[in-house]
Amino acid sequence: MTQTFRTFEDGYRGFELLLDLNWDRFLFPAAIGLALMLSAYLASI
Repeated sequence: MTQTFRTFEDGYRGFELLLDLNWDRFLFPAAIGLALMLSAYLASI
């Protein structure tokens, strides 16, 4: 049980490090996707 929790904890630390290093790589596609959804919603009104 402790090994499973340790693996989960290490994976979370790795994910946290990935977000710290590459947060802008997630932010820009998310902003583009949000803009596309907003423009599609506005076009459908």
